[in-house]
Amino acid sequence: MAEALYIPQTREKNEIYQAVLPQIRVLIQDEPNLIANLANIAAALKEAFGFFWVGFYFVENEELVLGPFQGPVACTRIRYGKGVCGKAFAEAVTVIVPDVNQFPGHIACSAASQSEIVVPIIKNQRVQMVLDIDSDRLNSFDVIDQQWLEALAAMIAAL
Repeated sequence: MAEALYIPQTREKNEIYQAVLPQIRVLIQDEPNLIANLANIAAALKEAFGFFWVGFYFVENEELVLGPFQGPVACTRIRYGKGVCGKAFAEAVTVIVPDVNQFPGHIACSAASQSEIVVPIIKNQRVQMVLDIDSDRLNSFDVIDQQWLEALAAMIAAL
């Protein structure tokens, strides 16, 4: 596959995910390097949706450490259970925050971030990393994002 995405000219999230996720699968299927794959996944999601920030945090010694991402500089380390990413890590569940300013303990890596979704990537019954996506608009994420991003997380876990 050429390193270009077909992104449908629609505002319907479902249609965009439906078009982009199979392309991501093809993009990563023959590449054995995890970092390269995660970098391309972050770039594809940012390009397809125009999210403010898209990236991964790896679990390392019971904290999250910054991995491949697209967007402005970010927090390098996040403690277990702290902030939205830490909560998704600690509870092994997807966390959707419509307004990060209302989330107790939110870690503000950027004041421009207004809403967030964090999806744990679980392999061998353990959270291995999290996918963190921030928007500069309130209420950007919903169950549609959750369903598609959890499917993406399963794809990543199978790498």
